[in-house]
Amino acid sequence: MELSMSGGALRTFSRCVTCLARIGSDLVFQAYPDKLELHTLNSSRSAFASVSLTRDFFDHFHLPADAYADAAPSSTPLQCSVLLKSVLAVLRTPTSAIDRLNASLPNPQASKLEFVIHCVSGRKKTHRISCSAESDVQTLALDRNGFPSRLAIRPRDLTRLLSNFQSSLQELTVIATEPAARLPGVDDGTGGKAVELLSYIDPTKDDYDSRLHTQLWIDPAEEFLEYEHAGDPVDVTFGVKELKAFLTFCEGCEVDILLFYQKAGEPVLLAPRFGFDDGSSSNFDVTLVLATMLVSQLNDGSVPQQPPTSAHHAEEPRAAAAAPSPVPENVSNHTRIWSELSDHSAWTFTCLV
Repeated sequence: MELSMSGGALRTFSRCVTCLARIGSDLVFQAYPDKLELHTLNSSRSAFASVSLTRDFFDHFHLPADAYADAAPSSTPLQCSVLLKSVLAVLRTPTSAIDRLNASLPNPQASKLEFVIHCVSGRKKTHRISCSAESDVQTLALDRNGFPSRLAIRPRDLTRLLSNFQSSLQELTVIATEPAARLPGVDDGTGGKAVELLSYIDPTKDDYDSRLHTQLWIDPAEEFLEYEHAGDPVDVTFGVKELKAFLTFCEGCEVDILLFYQKAGEPVLLAPRFGFDDGSSSNFDVTLVLATMLVSQLNDGSVPQQPPTSAHHAEEPRAAAAAPSPVPENVSNHTRIWSELSDHSAWTFTCLV
């Protein structure tokens, strides 16, 4: 396998590797005659990220027929696995200082993956990264059309919504209802706000009682570019760390975010949204699959309900939070926020593989 890239493609490749490094520790290269795929899986096996780069993405892409034939059976790609931190070290040179980047793997049995950086200054840097004997990362493919519900949002809007939660939050719950429907027990002040974002904090933690619980009621027409959901309310709870990694990638590439989901216990799929295009004309694609918690929060009798006040954010424990604080300046009039210390029951986490 031999490939070369420069300019905008090199910057996108660098963003892809940085995003994958925030999710997993191993990077699997899979070379096909018409594309190159990059995969990683996090340590808890709850997040799988995949990058697909077509031949047109590269300045030069060559996969010899004999090398591909050696990776029998024919449906098996030419594959190698390396440490992501090693690839990050290669890309430590600023992309603005790189004229082009070459990568090569002589054969499927090769022990080293070679990167050669040709700098604008004329310098040449060669890096050889050891390949792992076997990879623990397995490919995972989900059909986007198989998800009954979806939403699309701009990265800056998602960043603004997430800023209302504590930076230490590890899991986030999304509750989706039909735009004209409301969840039982929620007061009429949330009419039209068909989507809820809730912080999930593990009740088994020692500091559970001192942690802040936040809930947002969102009007899809105000915050989302697309929103499709019909039928009964559903909820999904997944990791925030991987979500933020994908968010940063989409923001750097100036593309919107698509979130596909079904119900609690089923994986969610995140992908970039290339404007009004379906992405078929793009020379790269990225998908992030996240496992969700098995037990639905809709069945949890301790789900917090919105207080009768309009929108407030409590920063102190319950006993000291009698008076509401002003609404943050970055909050839309169509988004209602509430935070307090409250109880949640324990949930079970299910892994992807």
